[in-house]
Amino acid sequence: MRDPMSILTDAFTSFLFGKVETTRLPVRTSTGQAQAVYLPTAAPGLGDSGVIIGREVYSGKGYIYDPFQLYGQQLPAPHWLVLGESGNGKSALEKTYVLRQLRFRDRQVVVLDAQGEDGVGEWNLIAQELGITPIRLDPTAALDHGIRLNPLDPSITTTGQLALLRTIIEVAMGHGLDERSGFALKVAHAYVNETIVERQPVLTDIVEQLRHPEPESAEAMNVDIDDVRAWGLDVALVLDRLVDGDLRGMFDGPTTVGIDLDAPLIVFDLSHIDRNSIAMPILMAIVGVWLEHTWIRPDRKKRIFLVEEAWHIINSPFVAQLFQRLLKFGRRLGLSFVAVVHHLSDVVDGAAAKEAAAILKMASTRTIYAQKADEARATGRVLGLPRWAVEIIPSLTPGIAVWDVNGNVQVVKHLVTETERPLVFTDRAMTESSTDTELTDDALRAAELEAEERAAAFVEQHLGDSESTVA
Repeated sequence: MRDPMSILTDAFTSFLFGKVETTRLPVRTSTGQAQAVYLPTAAPGLGDSGVIIGREVYSGKGYIYDPFQLYGQQLPAPHWLVLGESGNGKSALEKTYVLRQLRFRDRQVVVLDAQGEDGVGEWNLIAQELGITPIRLDPTAALDHGIRLNPLDPSITTTGQLALLRTIIEVAMGHGLDERSGFALKVAHAYVNETIVERQPVLTDIVEQLRHPEPESAEAMNVDIDDVRAWGLDVALVLDRLVDGDLRGMFDGPTTVGIDLDAPLIVFDLSHIDRNSIAMPILMAIVGVWLEHTWIRPDRKKRIFLVEEAWHIINSPFVAQLFQRLLKFGRRLGLSFVAVVHHLSDVVDGAAAKEAAAILKMASTRTIYAQKADEARATGRVLGLPRWAVEIIPSLTPGIAVWDVNGNVQVVKHLVTETERPLVFTDRAMTESSTDTELTDDALRAAELEAEERAAAFVEQHLGDSESTVA
């Protein structure tokens, strides 16, 4: 308590010279306006409803993302593109994202797992943890009562079956079907569906009908039967590869009984297929159409379709067109498509540049991990990223990425819990590639902290350029 003399002295001083202390009135303002006064103020987040990803690097606050919660308000489409070189944490992000989404009861996920080690896919560990058996598509195993998917499965509409057969043939041939070949395929498919009713029609039936067309097929178009046979010969040779070639056993029989399409997680293990062969895009096409007609339903469930090595889809014009239709169709039924690609140049400079651009346009969310400077600049030009974000991408350390959610660009550190760590960080060294050196946890944290400090300093220095995009 102050003594009476001090109180008297202060009162006398105030009377002679006025008040020594002043009271500052509070000021109410928005976050956007406050950034001009206090530069380190962080950009607003995406809300607090959904799946937590980690924390925003500059503010340290939690970063939450969910395309189903944001769709229609902050997102025009729920589709997501993940980019970055191997070893930077893409797989860890995908896996933890799926595990966290599955905590919600109305979520269901399909994964096309194109990578693997030790004879199993990369997602095998997570599938085991959830008590799920992956659907392993393997030509050698298929011959010994392995998994089969029938392109002529009755659960697929006749229109869908014919579209799928055309896509398979066009992917294998590398060009579109001409009218005559298309006619031969159409009449063979129609005849098989009309005459085989006691069992599931299979590809062998189509091949046989192409080789030996019915006279009625020729008479309907007033052409010679030998012409119809000649028109269908190339088509029969392509389909024969699925029946009696290097892909035999996987698609030339009835769909395997017991595939659980109601499981919360469905994993298609494609790790036994040569990723650089024509078999991979053919597989993608068959699985994509099969899922479109058997898995996606108007039942109020929110579905996630995650594709590893997605350049196999986007780089093939015919498969890309198929998936483009799937994306448009899926938006009405709660489907979020997640495409994982190492380099954007793999697709934008490929044979399906037009189709790739359309798919990229539908992906309103983009997550970019570390890339080389030239690749980062090319990515920035295509995606329209701010200059500061493009310049910081080459310096990102594993686990840190630039997130662009419909123009809301932030730098996010992905966090993995101790429970998730054994499932996502395996002996694959960040789950994507093996490295010659391994960082200890302390060294990794130190590297991350250093990268965050460099990033924060860079943004403060170049804040005036934050609204400009790459020229």
